Amino acid sequence: MDMNEIKEIFFQECEEQLAELESGLLKLNDGDRDPETVNAVFRAVHSIKGGAGAFGLDDLVSFAHVFETTLDCVRSNKLEPTQDVLKVMLKSADVLADLVTASRDGGGVDESRSRSLVKELEALAHGELPSSSGHDAPKPAAKAAPAAAPAAKAELPKPSDDSGFQPIPFSFDGFGEEEEPAIEGTLYEVTFKPRRELYSKGNEAALLLRDLSRLGEMSINCDTDALPALDKMDPEASYFSWKISIRTTRSEDDIRAVFEFAEWDCDLEVKFAEEASSNEELPMVPVPFDLSILDDSSSGEEEERASERGVSEETVAAALSAAETASNVSRAARVAEKKESAAATAAAQNNAAAAAAGAGQTIRVDLDRVDRLINLVGELVINQAMLSQSVVENDATGTSAVNMGLEELQQLTREIQDSVMAIRAQPVKPVFQRMSRIVREVADMVGKSIRLVTEGENTEVDKTVIDKIAEPLTHMIRNAVDHGIESPEKREAAGKDPEGTIKLTAKHRSGRILIELADDGAGINRERVRQKAIDNDIIAADANLSDDEIDNLIFMAGFSTADKISDISGRGVGMDVVKRSIQALGGRISISSRPGFGSTFTMSLPLTLAVLDGMVVTVAGQTLVVPLTAIVETLQPEAAAIHSFGANQRLISIRNSFCPLVDVGRVLNYRATQANPVEGVALLVESEGGGQRALMVDAIQGQRQVVIKSLEANYTHVPGIAAATILGDGRVALILDVDAVVAASRGQSMKPEMSLAATG
Repeated sequence: MDMNEIKEIFFQECEEQLAELESGLLKLNDGDRDPETVNAVFRAVHSIKGGAGAFGLDDLVSFAHVFETTLDCVRSNKLEPTQDVLKVMLKSADVLADLVTASRDGGGVDESRSRSLVKELEALAHGELPSSSGHDAPKPAAKAAPAAAPAAKAELPKPSDDSGFQPIPFSFDGFGEEEEPAIEGTLYEVTFKPRRELYSKGNEAALLLRDLSRLGEMSINCDTDALPALDKMDPEASYFSWKISIRTTRSEDDIRAVFEFAEWDCDLEVKFAEEASSNEELPMVPVPFDLSILDDSSSGEEEERASERGVSEETVAAALSAAETASNVSRAARVAEKKESAAATAAAQNNAAAAAAGAGQTIRVDLDRVDRLINLVGELVINQAMLSQSVVENDATGTSAVNMGLEELQQLTREIQDSVMAIRAQPVKPVFQRMSRIVREVADMVGKSIRLVTEGENTEVDKTVIDKIAEPLTHMIRNAVDHGIESPEKREAAGKDPEGTIKLTAKHRSGRILIELADDGAGINRERVRQKAIDNDIIAADANLSDDEIDNLIFMAGFSTADKISDISGRGVGMDVVKRSIQALGGRISISSRPGFGSTFTMSLPLTLAVLDGMVVTVAGQTLVVPLTAIVETLQPEAAAIHSFGANQRLISIRNSFCPLVDVGRVLNYRATQANPVEGVALLVESEGGGQRALMVDAIQGQRQVVIKSLEANYTHVPGIAAATILGDGRVALILDVDAVVAASRGQSMKPEMSLAATG
């Protein structure tokens, strides 16, 4: 693996770390104060900085270092993560993402914005809140009050007799109550010697040692023997080393993980420590001595005072012997306890290792390889269908061994295809997180306070769909911020919260994914939209349009209600791009708006652009495929259930309710006159916004899984047709766009001049 491949892996990991950073900051912004959330945010920035230092990305390292320092203040409870603080950090996360992109693609970033945020982050790290907060300094973490103030030095009482005995007042009340319990775990000795490369890449030994101290009870000794005289000192060299003793319940791997991004730039040694008897505390024994030995005095003075008070050597020896005996007993008991603790620690580590071994593992695969695999599986499905149809045509009984084997092959092919499609399915969370930044930036530009709420972020859809919905979502978000949400002053005047809310939701429904974008703004001003459409010659002044038709005018090319052109809107480019992009994906978009309460845009998209389950039908001698997810049921119409309505409309009675009957052959211009419903089959379908319709077809050939082939890429867009596929006999069949056909049945234009008679 060469350096370019390693660098590419680093940038892929940066995308994951940036997503983790964005998610954590948004949780903190919503009031989450879980320490693990703060640690996850800190680790994300720290990981990016460490990797960037290895590749010499100085700009990225410098900004990440300042960002990391401020986050460390939050982690150590020196800085309260208020809304103003998090606003700065969210902007910093955006700049960090820009720096990663610039480092990968070779572009540039807004240096003035970066410098401004560096100053704000440094101010936060030094205890200064943003000026908009109205406070002088951030609230530090609450510190525990001292247990008791140091007592004034008491005056010693005078000797009670001529012997010179001087009583010392001493109280045993509460003795030992403040003693901390013994720290359990394994004792390790760590030797850490940085090299000059560690500092040149932006790492700091102090931060590494601080992270290490969080693993347990730690004592540390700095070795300065290698430090030369000042005139011989190299300012970029590393002279210090540290010897650390740490008692922890964590494993050796956890200790080494602290130095993960510095292990190539330092000398690191981690080993089990032997218990030193000199470190054991001696138990309290009654030894007659003068407490004045605790004062700073020479040994000669101590001996003189001891002799003056008549303390005999025999008495001291006896006391020391008793102390040694008690110490041996205590030491033996502690060694036994430590053995039990070590055994428990080892068992816990084994359990953790077993859990880690059982956790799911992932690998990185180039997307082109996955796409090629999906294409090959699609060809496998087509060939399997061709083979099955050939065998069926030559085996009238359908009971041969070959036919039975083909049925098993069909099941295996289906399982392979489902598994391969699951590989390319991804949650919509990355796209939703990207929208948070757009909301923040546009809201700042227009001077509005807006909060983005997301739901269903883990809803999975094909990666091809995810890649293509980012652009239309961006236009819709910008439109909602600029046009949908009112200014804080207008919202307060209307009795609303000054902070607007945009809600982005994803969910599965009937084999499709629905993405809803709702705002609590003023809604669509239909009078203004209508007048703009008249001024732009989009509609006639006397046109009679329903509310839905007026709402859909905003999707017309060149339409805009902005009074002036700005960086955000006003050029009439946006919502028409949204509609074209969604239609290109085989989807559709609808609008629901209530004046004064807001608007909701609903996008309905296919889960995948590769395969679908469909029902193969015949219409006027042509073969069509109707998506199975749109079909509610099939039925054979009876003459008594058919009712005429108006000039050319017909209804079918289904369980005491009437449903419009749509002749698919007539809508697609396969025939000039309507067919007799009694001679055909009705497919009861359900579409977005169009309710239920009964599609009239001539016959049903069967149900099968088909591979989707783009009609636009190979021919052109055909109204009423979503895509094409290849059948088992090699013929091309068209996949019906149910919603377009239903819309045509409601009187909407579908360009009838385009005939499909020659395309089947």
